[in-house]
Amino acid sequence: MSHLHKSSHPQAKPTETDIHKLSVVLDCPESYLNHDVGSDYFPDRGGLMSVPPTDPTLYRFYEILQVYGYPLKAIIHEKFGDGIMSAIDFTMDVAKIENPAGDRVKITMDGKFLPFKKW
Repeated sequence: MSHLHKSSHPQAKPTETDIHKLSVVLDCPESYLNHDVGSDYFPDRGGLMSVPPTDPTLYRFYEILQVYGYPLKAIIHEKFGDGIMSAIDFTMDVAKIENPAGDRVKITMDGKFLPFKKW
């Protein structure tokens, strides 16, 4: 997933390189961006949408988790044990798969497995 997309929907903390690239793309001084999203900026993650989402694309992801969430959870536990997939040590890729019956969207999620620890 493009870091620019995450940064533009303030869900990621931009690096100095990101700020430089944004200043070029947006044709604005880096000082403006540093003031708003520089070293003192920390994102407020996860608060961008209501549940359930009303945007059709976002609703599809919500629907996917409603239908397949528990089966995915069961498969993760079966293959890895008791734990979760990290959303921090995580990457995602979106690809277009051309198909004569209609192009398809392929989304690959890759997250580190984090076992629950007893204490």
